Amino acid sequence: MTGPDGPHREPGGDGGDGRDLAREEEEERAVEQALALVGGTTLRPSRGRGTPGASGTPSAPGASAGDVSSGPSGSPGSDRPGSSTPTGNGPDGSAPTGNGPDRSAPPGSARAGSARAGGSPDGNSPRAGGRSTGARAAAQASGSDQRPRPDRSSSEAPTPTAEPATPKAPPLSWDRARAVATRAGRTGPPATIRLPLDRALGHVLAEPLGALTDLPSFDTSAMDGWAVAGPGPWAYEAGAGLLAGRGPDTPLPDGTAVRIATGARVPPDTTAVIRSEHAHPDEAKGLLHARRSVVTGQDIRPRGQECRSGEQLVPAGTVVTPAVLGLAAAAGYDAVPAVPRPRVDILVLGDELLAAGLPHDGLIRDALGPMLGPWLRALGAEVAGPVRLGDDAGALRDALASSTADLIVTTGGTASGPVDHVHPVLDALGAELLVDGVAVRPGHPMLLARMSAPGQMKGQAEGPYLVGLPGNPLAAVSGLLTLAEPLLAGIAGRPAQDAYRALVHAEVHGHPHDTRLVPVVHRAGRAGGRDHVAPLRYNGPAMLRGIAAADGLAVVPPGGVRSGTEVEILDLPWAPATPWTEGCFT
Repeated sequence: MTGPDGPHREPGGDGGDGRDLAREEEEERAVEQALALVGGTTLRPSRGRGTPGASGTPSAPGASAGDVSSGPSGSPGSDRPGSSTPTGNGPDGSAPTGNGPDRSAPPGSARAGSARAGGSPDGNSPRAGGRSTGARAAAQASGSDQRPRPDRSSSEAPTPTAEPATPKAPPLSWDRARAVATRAGRTGPPATIRLPLDRALGHVLAEPLGALTDLPSFDTSAMDGWAVAGPGPWAYEAGAGLLAGRGPDTPLPDGTAVRIATGARVPPDTTAVIRSEHAHPDEAKGLLHARRSVVTGQDIRPRGQECRSGEQLVPAGTVVTPAVLGLAAAAGYDAVPAVPRPRVDILVLGDELLAAGLPHDGLIRDALGPMLGPWLRALGAEVAGPVRLGDDAGALRDALASSTADLIVTTGGTASGPVDHVHPVLDALGAELLVDGVAVRPGHPMLLARMSAPGQMKGQAEGPYLVGLPGNPLAAVSGLLTLAEPLLAGIAGRPAQDAYRALVHAEVHGHPHDTRLVPVVHRAGRAGGRDHVAPLRYNGPAMLRGIAAADGLAVVPPGGVRSGTEVEILDLPWAPATPWTEGCFT
C-alpha cells in the first residue's frame, strides 16, 4: 500500500512503526540541515499549529502574526529601524547586501551564512511563508523527499503534498521601477472637474486653457501721458482726459491731443501716446509739444497683443499657480477645468513606534507619520491624517479593503520578518504586485501593487494603488521618489518631469550592484566655475539629517562616481529654508 509519504509498512514488518517514525524524523532533520546550508526554509507544517497553505499566507481574515511568520527557522529579515537586520554597515552606509555571514544569528541556524534566511547574493529575501529558492536543491542534497509530512502526534488527516516554492523574481532596476510607476499612473484619462478660481490653486489643468477673448480686448495706453493724432504740435483742451474704464469711443481728430491714463482705451485714429515726462504743454497757447521724436504706435498696447481669442494660453497638465489664476481671469474665466487631486491614505505600521515623547525601552519615535502627509501634499495629493495600525495583519487587511483613496501608502512591513504583514495581506486580498523590490539603496524592499475592487477577483476590476515604503526613514524617502512621485504625477495628469544632470564635487561610493540615492545640495560655481551638487553626510537608511538639508537626490549608478562626474538629479519639492553650512553636512 502506498500512502502520502511513500510505501506503507505494516507494524512488525521491518522494525515496526516506531523505527519508521524515527527514520522519518531523522530524514526531516537531514532536510532541515541541508536547507540551512543553502539558505532555504522548511515546507513541513509546524507541529501543533495546524497546516497553512502552500504559500504560507493565512487562510482567514485577521490571522495572527504566527500564521504569517516565516516558519520555525526564524525571521528572514525585517525592514524596521532598530531591528536585528544590520543597517549602515555596508561600504556606502546602507544595509548589507547579503554576501557575508549574518553575525546576529547563532551558528547552525537557518540564518547562518546569509544576511537573511533564504537570502540571495544581492540581499533580497523571499517573502514569509517558505517562498524559498533553495528548497528543491536542499532535498536533492539530502537525498530525501521534501514533501510535508503529517504530525504523527496529531489525530488530523495527513497533509496534502505541497508544491515546490516558486523562486522570487529578482528586483527591478531603479529606472525600470520608475517607468512602471509612471505607466501605472497613466492607465486611463484623468477625471475632469470645473473649479472656481478661488479653489483651483495647486490643481492640474485637465484641458488646455484657451483665451476667451483678445488680450487686451481693445487698444489701451501703456503709460500716463497724452494721446495724439497726426503731427504736432497738438491742440488740447484742459480737463481730466481719458481714464481707465471710462471715456467715449469717439475718434481723435488729426492735430489734437488728449490726456490719457494707463489702461485707458485709446481713441480711434490715435497715432501714439506721449509720456507725460516727454511732453511740454503750453497752457498759454493751448498747444502740446513733444520733447522727443514721436514714433507711430509708441506706448500703445494694441488689441490682441498678448493673445487672440481661442489661442492656447497654457497646456493641459500645467499646475495652477497664482500667475495662472491671474491669466485665466484676464482671459475671461470664472472657473477652470482641473484634475481632482489624488486622494491618499497613509497607514503607519509597527508596534515599536511612539507618537509623542522621547524614545525609551526599545520604542522609537514615528518619523514617517509627520513627514509623509506634507510631502505627499507637496506632490499635489489630498492626504488624510496618518492612521497607526501597529503590527496587526487583520487591521491592515480591514484598512486596505475599506479604503476609497486613489493611493494607499504604508510604512514598514514590506520585508519578510515575522511581523511584516504587507505581502501576505496583499496576497489574501488578490492584489497584483507591479513592483516587488527595487535594486536601489536605500529602500530596496519597496513595492507597488494594484488592489482589486471590493467583491471582485484579481484582474476583473481595479481598486486603489498601494505603495509599500520601507520602515527606515531615508529608505522611505527613496520609495516616495522612486514609486509614489511618478505614480501621483500620472494620476494627477502632470507631465513627466524632464531628467537633468549636474556635476558632483566629491567622490561618491556606490553599491556594487544597485543604484544608490544620495542627498545633495546645489552649490554655485566659484570664479566662473560650473554650478554643481555636493553630497551630504548622514545618508544611512535610518537617517533624516542629510535629507533635511538637501534640495535633491543624486542617482548614483552601481560602483559609484568620481568627482567631476555628471549624475542625474531628483529635485525635492522644496529647498531648505536654512542656509546650512557645508561643514555641518558634507
